[in-house]
Amino acid sequence: MSALFPRPRAEVAPGAVHVPGWLTPGQQRRLVAACRAWAGGPVPIRHTRLPSGGVMSVRTVCVGWHWLPYRYSRTADDVNGARVAEFPPWLVELGRRALAEAYGDEAAAAGYTPDTALINFYEGRATLGMHQDKDEKSSAPVVSLSIGDTCVFRVGNTATRTRPYTDVELASGDLFVFGGPSRYVYHGVPRVLAGTGDPATGLRTGRLNITLRVTGLQDPS
Repeated sequence: MSALFPRPRAEVAPGAVHVPGWLTPGQQRRLVAACRAWAGGPVPIRHTRLPSGGVMSVRTVCVGWHWLPYRYSRTADDVNGARVAEFPPWLVELGRRALAEAYGDEAAAAGYTPDTALINFYEGRATLGMHQDKDEKSSAPVVSLSIGDTCVFRVGNTATRTRPYTDVELASGDLFVFGGPSRYVYHGVPRVLAGTGDPATGLRTGRLNITLRVTGLQDPS
């Protein structure tokens, strides 16, 4: 669904930039189709089980490297032991364009080489608690792409899961990048606004979030 009024881009915190409506409808459909294919294997989408015994309400599938709390592996040792799908070059290019758009620095963006994507699918009452993305060995920015239902994205601080934080609505097609001083901010999704997405994206219900990251890891194989 298109916004009634234009939504301005904003730097929510130093290095944390929100660019509304960055993905075109065609790009969103391509990403939805790719995510559907990855969700079917070689490692299927699943609810991640935490070391505490809890199970995440979002469903996750990974590309390039498999994330399991709290490390990365080339094989999905907590699912079926298969090697995850390869990270495609076109997704690297998309990440570079996203970084250039957010920061306005073409030279820095040209050196950005994400090698993993964590794809979270929110349906029903799925949420994501406040956390830091700190399992990577690299401090390169995280590129986040949203498709489908709008969510409330909570951007906190680097010291605590609690206040101060800022709530931002991320709609279908929005880009959010966090790097620099905000690379390790606590962040989460306390709420998804069901029924706000546009079925023309290819996603009939729910919210799809794709985060591109640089692991800083070497392939052991």
